[in-house]
Amino acid sequence: MTKKIRVVVLEDYQLTLDGYAARLGKSPDVELVGMASFGEDLEPMLVEHPADVVILDVNVPTSPDNANPYPIMHVIPRLLQMYPKMAVLAISMLTERSLIKAVMEAGANGYILKDDNAAIRELPAIVQSVAGGGIYLSQKAHQELFRRRTREQQPLLTPRQQQALSICASYPDCTTEELAEKLGVSNSTVRNLLSGAYLRLGVRNRAAAIAKAQQMGLITPMQQMSLAARAK
Repeated sequence: MTKKIRVVVLEDYQLTLDGYAARLGKSPDVELVGMASFGEDLEPMLVEHPADVVILDVNVPTSPDNANPYPIMHVIPRLLQMYPKMAVLAISMLTERSLIKAVMEAGANGYILKDDNAAIRELPAIVQSVAGGGIYLSQKAHQELFRRRTREQQPLLTPRQQQALSICASYPDCTTEELAEKLGVSNSTVRNLLSGAYLRLGVRNRAAAIAKAQQMGLITPMQQMSLAARAK
């Protein structure tokens, strides 16, 4: 039997929680193992109910006695350090570019807007994608995130992103931990390098990123690698 993807949701509106639960409950591949309405309940819940994916509302109160927003920019890197194989999927009504950028740079695998009805309908499939290392951005969030960047202003990929994808192309079956060891960095750094590369290339997983980077000449194309191998 295929192992189900375990999901924990942090969301402070009960109707929204119920909606997510209904969507996820329709998938035979996903299991909702915990729900929380206050930020400070999240980490204890993850100890009791380990998860593969956390669906995280960007703007939830910290506790019943503290209505201030939970510090997710601090929490996301902390969670990924504690649970390096876990994915974080942010959901919000907020569309500010600086916030989306900060959430993604903190290590999130995606940012869904709550009014993106198509994404909400496909939530189980998106959960499966990010659990496998993919990323997902609502179209409006993607447009907002990259509205100021042009190819003339900034290279499509950073040198470190190119290096990470080059290693991935050479060792396509490597886990995140194995890639981190080859690159001499932490697991979270690998995740951030790859997710950043996916966003810039407009793809959602490792295989697609490798293929597009090779096609664009950003890393060694497969054909050239084969010719070089034959020449030896």
